[in-house]
Amino acid sequence: LVGAAQYLSRTRMFDGTVYFIFQPGEEGYAGAKAMIDDGLFERFPAEEVYAMHNWPPLLAGQIGLNSGPMMSSADRVEITICGKGGHGAHPHLTVDPVLVAAHIITAAQTIVSRNVAPVDNAVLSLCSLQAGSPGAFSVVPREAKLIGTVRTSKVDTQELIERRITELVESTARAFGAEANVVYERIYPATINHPLQARFAGDVAAELVGEDNVVRNLAPSMGAEDFSFMLQARPGCYLRLGQGGGPSNCFLHNTRYDFNDAVIPLGAAFFSALAERRMPLSELQAFKEGR
Repeated sequence: LVGAAQYLSRTRMFDGTVYFIFQPGEEGYAGAKAMIDDGLFERFPAEEVYAMHNWPPLLAGQIGLNSGPMMSSADRVEITICGKGGHGAHPHLTVDPVLVAAHIITAAQTIVSRNVAPVDNAVLSLCSLQAGSPGAFSVVPREAKLIGTVRTSKVDTQELIERRITELVESTARAFGAEANVVYERIYPATINHPLQARFAGDVAAELVGEDNVVRNLAPSMGAEDFSFMLQARPGCYLRLGQGGGPSNCFLHNTRYDFNDAVIPLGAAFFSALAERRMPLSELQAFKEGR
């Protein structure tokens, strides 16, 4: 983005205004939403927005996108199970929340497989279980906590999973004589490209790298991205910049990941070309300015 800003400010081969948004706090802090709430598009009235993220599965020199969901929503689920603690040697005098948690974990896996239509994308992962103390091997704890995430591409599917996990958790706990509470937080909405802007961005990419190197039907990722808030506020497109073939082709969020610096010029060129193609100078303007 800095490279595009340097180039466009020097050449001025476009008729309009380009805003460069350096978005903070993408990883879990919804920096895009904070900027919008702070009046981003009132202060800088952009008509369209575009963003790009590097993508190791694509080869360097390739650009990927689609005209619909690019990334899923990201929801946080916290389940608190309250039982009755006691001595592990006398389990009949307890209501074991660990046992309840185990049944909830198993049952929760049926929500996607038996409630969500096979043609819809959805993921439900319970990623953390906290209960008791490793040093207290003979103590049945009073409480257990599960934390996980739900990923969907459609609001209807999101609402279905929220409803079903709440029903399942409460009824499963009740069947064992325990109580359970679900806190369901919708963190990021799905990142959904607008068809017109996606087609335009794909055409610009094809001019730069050739149609054979543009993947226009890139499969959606079940990861999440807070650029989704900007796409709710303005039409636009989110793209993937291929970076495979660098020193390390590990996937994102891997401790051995290494960004392929060789793709930086292409990323800058793409952003620059977006502005020049979307807001072209007329031939008369270019002639008068000696361009």
